[in-house]
Amino acid sequence: MFQSLKLGKFFGIDLYVHGTFWLLPLFVLLSGVMSGDPLAAIGGEIAFIFAVFGCVVLHEVGHALAARAYGIGTRDITLYPVGGVASLERMPEKPGREIAIALAGPLVNVVIAAALFAGLLGQSLLNPWAAVATGPGAIDLFAAKLLWANVILAVFNMLPAFPMDGGRVLRALLAIRMPRVRATEVAVGVGMVVAAVFFLGGLYLGHFGLMAVAVVVYLLGQAELAAVRARAVAREWGERAGWYAPADDADAPAADDPGAPPVGRGFTGLVWNEARGVWVQYENGNVVRVIDATG
Repeated sequence: MFQSLKLGKFFGIDLYVHGTFWLLPLFVLLSGVMSGDPLAAIGGEIAFIFAVFGCVVLHEVGHALAARAYGIGTRDITLYPVGGVASLERMPEKPGREIAIALAGPLVNVVIAAALFAGLLGQSLLNPWAAVATGPGAIDLFAAKLLWANVILAVFNMLPAFPMDGGRVLRALLAIRMPRVRATEVAVGVGMVVAAVFFLGGLYLGHFGLMAVAVVVYLLGQAELAAVRARAVAREWGERAGWYAPADDADAPAADDPGAPPVGRGFTGLVWNEARGVWVQYENGNVVRVIDATG
């Protein structure tokens, strides 16, 4: 029903808009119609929404480019009514790399906010009497709103609510001292508490958007925890068979290692590993299951 629309490529990454995204500007437009001023809604609020989501795209590109620096590709970036998602091929298990990738997105918003602040400050210094005489113009007000939107995006994403950026940083810091699965469980647990606060706050304030964010945070957190647990199980199977695929390229087997995967990155399917006498199941180039042919 809600199909994604491909907008093109950005930094070589496919950019999509999910069908549900259009419910947001439609809601703003209907609110404008009900208030008797639809033109103001189109010219002001809807334009502001698209500008904010342009910043969201840049936020996700920040994640993607940071991941690319570690040899990790990004399948696509998709925009939803509650934000954007950069679908990385995988997340590095080394805490330092995960922290760098997680921080790259909010850092983009900080840079955008700083650039807007510098522009507004420079304009006021060049023409200090304009704002006093006529008041701030429409462009100045728009830029100021966009500045604060980027500040809010940076702060909001750094909340320790997994799988938001702050939650990933928390998980990476915990993984320094404990197993990754346990670190993920703790980070997801903290995220569930934050999601509950969001939901109750949205319920009290009648803010359905905040409630929707709470539900998304909860569902994505559970999905990430399930994926991490599945990978841990796959690794355990691989160790029993005598080989497993590490998550980080720097730790991967050498090309002449007889246990190295004979497939390229992005491969999905079954491969017979002659050296180990097992079937290896891959998904996007990562081992997810090792099947012992002897039973």
